[in-house]
Amino acid sequence: MTKLTKNKEREIIDDFTAEIDYKKTQTAKPKTCIIDFRDERSANFERPVCVVPTEILRFRKDNGRIASDILSYETNYRLLSETEEEDQKLLGEFLYKKDPKKTTELKNSLFHGGQREPAIITCDGFLVNGNRRKLALEMLSKEHPGNEKFTKMKVVILPGKKDPGGPPTLKEIEQIENRYQLQSDGKAEYYNFDRALSMRRKIDLGISLKEQLRDDPNFVDLSEKAFEKEMRRVADEYLDPLECVDKYLEHLDREGLYDTVSRGREDREGRWQALKDYHSFVHKKIVDQKKRIQMRIEEEEVGKIEDAAFKIIRKREVPGCGKLHMIMREFPKFLVNDEAKTEIMKISNISLSISKEESHDKEGKEYDLRMIDQIWGQKYGSQIVNQVKKAKEILEYATRVETPITLLSVALKKLNHEKMDLKTIQASDIDRAMDLIKNIRDRIKDLEKELYRLKKKMEKKKK
Repeated sequence: MTKLTKNKEREIIDDFTAEIDYKKTQTAKPKTCIIDFRDERSANFERPVCVVPTEILRFRKDNGRIASDILSYETNYRLLSETEEEDQKLLGEFLYKKDPKKTTELKNSLFHGGQREPAIITCDGFLVNGNRRKLALEMLSKEHPGNEKFTKMKVVILPGKKDPGGPPTLKEIEQIENRYQLQSDGKAEYYNFDRALSMRRKIDLGISLKEQLRDDPNFVDLSEKAFEKEMRRVADEYLDPLECVDKYLEHLDREGLYDTVSRGREDREGRWQALKDYHSFVHKKIVDQKKRIQMRIEEEEVGKIEDAAFKIIRKREVPGCGKLHMIMREFPKFLVNDEAKTEIMKISNISLSISKEESHDKEGKEYDLRMIDQIWGQKYGSQIVNQVKKAKEILEYATRVETPITLLSVALKKLNHEKMDLKTIQASDIDRAMDLIKNIRDRIKDLEKELYRLKKKMEKKKK
């Protein structure tokens, strides 16, 4: 992906510009508006609000709200063209399916109260902000033919080739979208998965996370230290989980097919939250050597653990074991119990594929990937559910019977483990090992004293 620069201008389509210029009128109220473009807000620079026929406005495919749909479609089929009518219809479908409930709410708001805020468009009619308003107005226009108030949109038009300052660069358009995306003014928020993809896309294009968050009004008054903390939180909540999403898709040989992870807020088969919790509660621990040692996980076990977790996430529904994302939160408890871990890791023996007969219909056409996931889940579901249930039962039993004697027995067993060969220890870990042994020795002395006092007390009680 080519990084954006301040000098790289977006290509303007002259025919579209002429159409916008010819059909716009300036009878809107309010007549002017200040938008978040360049330094115009701080300078109180007002741009005219125009009224333009909705039909000549066009969706942009670089729209953060439908980032997962665009990436999946272009990976699976072909590149989309914003100038093609067929592709404009597809972009509209992606927008509607992303959050039908919110679109209906917006449509009802426009029906009763009209359009309150102007959209922002390029001089050739591509929407930088206001894509869902165009969609909702088009729906209203079909439902109420002849009602002209649903055939037009209030817009602020960004400068063109001959205007002062010249047309916006590609980077400036991304910045405008980012600024309006982050504002909390009653508009539908981006679905977190799409927001994460949109944020990463902007980083790939040269707009750093720091630069993106500087546009967020919630962070304006933060100190540098507090801002850095917020940056780490946002990265951990949005960007870092995408690493696990990509690993999951690569595991299933589906690189770039993000719609198989989630299609939106109302997607009952969505796996974004589960993968997010997998990242937070499992992945961060098993890739960290120190935490892995503390959890008694061998390096060679990591691949099987990840494979098992991804298969549980793919299954999606695990009856009798709780919600999927909660299973991911509980996963570390399975891993620190040897017996529970053994049961969980048996899931890695399950095949990722199904036969051609199972994955194709009677006419020989392959099912879509979501249907294939369902068929795979039905075939192997009982095995996955059984292994998760066994691990949970072992954990519950261990909690009930975990007494001082069993804990001491486990500790002794670990100290006498065949892998407790100090000759294999790395030089850099010797000091740490000596500290651990000292702590173990001190703890043993404390336990001995406590047991001695307890024994004397019991003998005295007997007499």
